[in-house]
Amino acid sequence: MKEDLEKVIEPLLNWYEKNKRILPWRKNKNPYSIWISEIMLQQTRIEAVKEYYKRFMKEIPSIQVLANIDEEKLLKLWEGLGYYNRARNLQKAAKLIEKEYQGKMPDSYKELITLPGIGEYTAGAIASIAYDEPVTAIDGNVLRVISRLVASTKDVLLPETKKDIQSKIEKIIPKKNAGNFNEALMELGELVCLPNGEPECQRCPLKQYCKAYKENLTDKIPVREKKLKRKKEEKTVFILISSSGKIAIKKREQNGVLKGMYELPNVINKWRETKVEEVLKEKWNIQSIQQIEFLGEYKHIFTHIEWHMYGYEVKVRTEDEKSFLWVSKEELETVYAMPTAFKQFIRKV
Repeated sequence: MKEDLEKVIEPLLNWYEKNKRILPWRKNKNPYSIWISEIMLQQTRIEAVKEYYKRFMKEIPSIQVLANIDEEKLLKLWEGLGYYNRARNLQKAAKLIEKEYQGKMPDSYKELITLPGIGEYTAGAIASIAYDEPVTAIDGNVLRVISRLVASTKDVLLPETKKDIQSKIEKIIPKKNAGNFNEALMELGELVCLPNGEPECQRCPLKQYCKAYKENLTDKIPVREKKLKRKKEEKTVFILISSSGKIAIKKREQNGVLKGMYELPNVINKWRETKVEEVLKEKWNIQSIQQIEFLGEYKHIFTHIEWHMYGYEVKVRTEDEKSFLWVSKEELETVYAMPTAFKQFIRKV
């Protein structure tokens, strides 16, 4: 098996050299740039990340700046990418690098993996791409490519399957050019060895070595057992607008989904328009309601939960409720980080 997989190294690297995409974080081997890009790319498509990355690097060009930036400004720069603990862990790691490594990115897998927010994949990616350490970086693309190459019918969602594939790659990863090898596997999965049974095998540089292709199994491999269904939660969301044009927001608790970010006032369950005034009075003692307008429904999907949201624009005369922060729409856009789930309703106002 090792001998079979070893045959893919040269054609894979040649293909990568000719076909790799021009991406802003590939301009150099700067470990900080690679780290930021890899964290952003978790759970997020490359095309969506590009502009966020450019803006982030302009505002936070170094570990030193990241370690000392105000958290709210950091979250505002991250706004729209989701999974906000990624940003918080970036800052925690930056502070640790400042303290323990004199502000310089650790240069080994063993040290990198000890940093907050850096797991096996990210440590492997930084160590191999920035420092050419021959360690693996296994993401969904790599699991798919290798599974098809060896025609594995093991469930790629299981930890033991990942360990098996990691073991196979460790036996063949080049001692030099490890970073390009890892990136080539990922790039092949992104551009050619596509998911959902639709790989572009005819233009794959490895098709002559691919058992799934030879055995007509690309629509069945990789095997992924169905995940558990997401929990569904109904929410009624209120955009409270005062006579001066200020909008009410409040900070979420420091635990659970989207902890510590700002949100629009909301309550559990779906409430009809006829009940909105009653709910607002009972929950926040809001008395100066002038007008209520239904804004529609919106569904927002997280990894483990779905929010089914029903929005109302509520015009109030005064800003009496002190538990809220009353801000202008401009401040909402430039200062306070708010999850996309709530911003969908703000756009309708």
